[in-house]
Amino acid sequence: MGLEDSAMQSEEMSVGKQGRIVIPASLRKQLAIKPGSRLRAWVEDGRLVMETSDRLWDLVHDACRKVPEDVDLAQALIDERREAAMEENK
Repeated sequence: MGLEDSAMQSEEMSVGKQGRIVIPASLRKQLAIKPGSRLRAWVEDGRLVMETSDRLWDLVHDACRKVPEDVDLAQALIDERREAAMEENK
């Protein structure tokens, strides 16, 4: 997906003296970002990526729905940690 994609809207922003940026109103409206909304930010492939916390939780829930019901994720994590601990103690 590139900037030529009509679904992607590009807005220019500037960084203030204290490192603050203002998300343009048109983008805030598209993402339903309101005063007090929580965002998470990280660097990915040299880009600054921001997501709303609600969107991230939706992604986590979607990923969890794809795990087969017969898989016990907690037990899988315990087994993985035990195996790693055994490798460290060799």
